[in-house]
Amino acid sequence: MSVKWGIVSTAHINRLFLAGARESPDVEILAVASRDRPRADEYARSNGIERAYGSYDALLNDPDVEVLYISLPNSMHIEWTIRALEAGKHVLCEKPLSRRVTDVERAFDVAERNDRLLMEAFMYRHNPQTRRLMELLSEQAIGRVRIVRAVFGFVAHDAANVRLIAALDGGALMDVGCYCVSGARLIAGEPIRVTGEQAIGGDGVDVAFAAVMRFPNEISAHFDAGLALVSEDLLEVVGDEGTLRLTDPWHCRKPGIDVIREDETERIEIEPTNSYRLEAENMSAAIRGEAPLLLGRADAIGQAKTIEALYEAADNGRAVSLFS
Repeated sequence: MSVKWGIVSTAHINRLFLAGARESPDVEILAVASRDRPRADEYARSNGIERAYGSYDALLNDPDVEVLYISLPNSMHIEWTIRALEAGKHVLCEKPLSRRVTDVERAFDVAERNDRLLMEAFMYRHNPQTRRLMELLSEQAIGRVRIVRAVFGFVAHDAANVRLIAALDGGALMDVGCYCVSGARLIAGEPIRVTGEQAIGGDGVDVAFAAVMRFPNEISAHFDAGLALVSEDLLEVVGDEGTLRLTDPWHCRKPGIDVIREDETERIEIEPTNSYRLEAENMSAAIRGEAPLLLGRADAIGQAKTIEALYEAADNGRAVSLFS
């Protein structure tokens, strides 16, 4: 039996989640909510969704909805995640859950108190490309890992874009840099020291962010992310015997891994798979007790601690130690 989902907001990113959900027999999008009822009605009609609500609270009160996908602006994630959990719903909340560790801890405390599941929505983590990357590292395909490099950027032209609004917790680190942080942490563990530099734009948010992270196992990672940078996606893992290069690490639309050594480059092709479908299926299976959540409390807290430290480093112009 499929799991019944509701969507909180009519955000643009929903189109990607809906496309993935439609591929799965385990996921049923039952309802959607907007703060504007005509907008919700039109959105439901356009997307083949059975029920529409003119407020988020009304969706939370639908007894048939088991789990909510929250795609609101960043500043609203924690409030509506907690309200949904307290209403008895499981929650898949778009990344980043928050830039503040205390917020993330509070949300997971509420989830545990109400015996509900909560997952931060890093869809790329569910993709076979990411799994194959980790297999190659465990097989020591490039020897001992030394460096992680990551890039994620594009140009946000519209000044009204929520990513460029400080009051909505916008910014490059929050929107795209969080993927670079997540990728580095997946590969190297939790950082012990970070430094960061930012360029300010929009109405006071970081539109470009560059960082270096030091890990306890002698691995260093550096990344640049931006809302005012030429479009580029990259994840490289450099070892003492070679390099693993992913040129579509986050969207995973054209997956594949280049294994680069001194005298050769081997291309590992990977079948394209919709990451959003896999993410929704993992959440649905966990709700049915058929599989564990891929991402839980520890990963979300580690993510928030790193983001919080990076902003502190950039704001104050000094390295910040953590996870000592």
